Amino acid sequence: MVKCACGSECNVQIYSCSGAADVGQIADVATREINKKELAAMGCLAGIGGNVSGIVKSAEGADKIVVVDGCPLKCAKKNFDEKSIDVSEHFVVTEFGLKKGCSPANNENIQKIVKEIENKLK
Repeated sequence: MVKCACGSECNVQIYSCSGAADVGQIADVATREINKKELAAMGCLAGIGGNVSGIVKSAEGADKIVVVDGCPLKCAKKNFDEKSIDVSEHFVVTEFGLKKGCSPANNENIQKIVKEIENKLK
């Protein structure tokens, strides 16, 4: 749980692309770091796409949904759009200067995305 701007605790869930491209890996690892820092609880994107009722209900009950996509295809966010679940914050790794196919999933690139997410969630 994290604190909302109003001071109360929020159920913030974060979901990530884990696509085959380097930027998908960056999105996934950055999301896992946000989860470890307890800024948001990582949810199962495959469960959203697979229409697993308990996972979908958990997302529907969240105070905030954060989605991290790797590239402009925005596959992760489309899972929520198809279920009419509102996304509070949406990040696309390639919108932060990283290029698909040319951005290794190294600590520098991962931390760049972690910082962008942290800045929005804090």
